[in-house]
Amino acid sequence: MTTVIKRNKWQIWRDVIFALFAREIRTGFNDKFGLGWAVVQPIAFIFVLSFIRGRMDGGDTHGVPTFVFMAYGLVFIQMFLQAFNNCSSAIKKNKSLFAFRQVQPISAVIATAMFEILVKIFVIIGIFLVMYFLEMEIQISNPLLLIICTFSLSWFAVMLGLAFGIFALFVPEVNKVVSLVTRPLFFISGTFFSLQDIPKEYWHYLNWNPILHAIELARYSAYSEYGHEGVSLTFLLGTILVTTFLSLSIYYTQWRQAISR
Repeated sequence: MTTVIKRNKWQIWRDVIFALFAREIRTGFNDKFGLGWAVVQPIAFIFVLSFIRGRMDGGDTHGVPTFVFMAYGLVFIQMFLQAFNNCSSAIKKNKSLFAFRQVQPISAVIATAMFEILVKIFVIIGIFLVMYFLEMEIQISNPLLLIICTFSLSWFAVMLGLAFGIFALFVPEVNKVVSLVTRPLFFISGTFFSLQDIPKEYWHYLNWNPILHAIELARYSAYSEYGHEGVSLTFLLGTILVTTFLSLSIYYTQWRQAISR
C-alpha cells in the first residue's frame, strides 16, 4: 500500500523554494565555465580597476589598500545589480509554473535570491584566497557591521526586484526603464570613488543613494580608520524598511492579477 505523506503549508513552500533553487543552479551553471567564470570575472575586474586607481593614489585609498577598497565597491554593486535584475525577471521567467497552486511568485524570487547569495559567497571566498596567496592583509574591524551591510543591501535588492517584477507583468516596458535607471548606479554609488573624494557641499546629491551608504559603511567596517562621515546605518536600514513594506504590500495586493495577465 502506498504511504501518503501529509505536509503543511510551510513544508510545501519550503520544498517548492528548494526545487526552484535547484533549478536555478542547473540553469545558471550549465555552460563549460560554470561557477568558475562567475568567480574569476569579478576578481579579474577588481584587479584591473585597482591597478588603475593604484596608479593615481599610490596603492592606498584613505587608509584602505586600493585592492580592498575596489573589492568592496565592486562586490557590493554587483551583488545589488545582479540580485535586483534577476529577482525582477524571476516572476516572468517562472510564470508557466504558477499554474500549480503550490508555486507562488515570491517563491521564485526567494529561490533566485538564494542562488545570487551562493554565487557571491564563492566570489568573496575567491577574493580572500587571492589576498591570502598574495600576502595581503585581511582585516575586518567590525564583522557585525559588515554582515549587516551585506544582508541589508541584498535584502534591498530582492525587495526592489519583487516590486518591479510585479510591475513588469502589467507594463512590460518597465524593464527598459529599469535598465536605464540602474546603469548610472555603477558610477554614483561609490564603487570607484570615496565620498571623501567629493567636496562636502556636494554630498547631498549622493547621500540619497542607500547603496553608497552600504558600500562606505562596509569599507569602514573593515578599516575603522577609513571613517564613516557622511553616511548613516540608520538611513540605510530605514530606507530598506520602507522599501520592504511597500514591496510586500504591492505583492500581496497585486500578484494574482499580475500572473493572470
